[in-house]
Amino acid sequence: MNIDPVELAPKAAQAESFLKALANRHRLMVLCELHKGEHSVTKLQEAVGLSQSSLSQHLARLREDKLVKTRRESQTIHYSLANENVSRFIALLYDIFCAAECGAPVEQEKTAVRRAAAKEGKEGKEGMSS
Repeated sequence: MNIDPVELAPKAAQAESFLKALANRHRLMVLCELHKGEHSVTKLQEAVGLSQSSLSQHLARLREDKLVKTRRESQTIHYSLANENVSRFIALLYDIFCAAECGAPVEQEKTAVRRAAAKEGKEGKEGMSS
């Protein structure tokens, strides 16, 4: 993909606002939790371990920046990610910072299997040529 700075320029302020909203570990944890699906405030509070007032401030910022949306059900407010772009970005952050570490043993195992298969193939060919 070719990135054209001229095309990005008009959207730079929007991207900056988006990244500033994400530049807080507590808000990132809230968004990661919401990536799993819709949560009530109580469920979010339990999941991320923030006080109600702190969580409320972070949710207000995320609403203001249109990263989350709300749905009211009686007295309960439910939060979810605002759109697919937010979901994709959180998934990308997970892939970059978490999945690589979790997947490292799997990749090492795949590499070992490929090496063993290549070695067997090489030995098999040598055995045939004798």
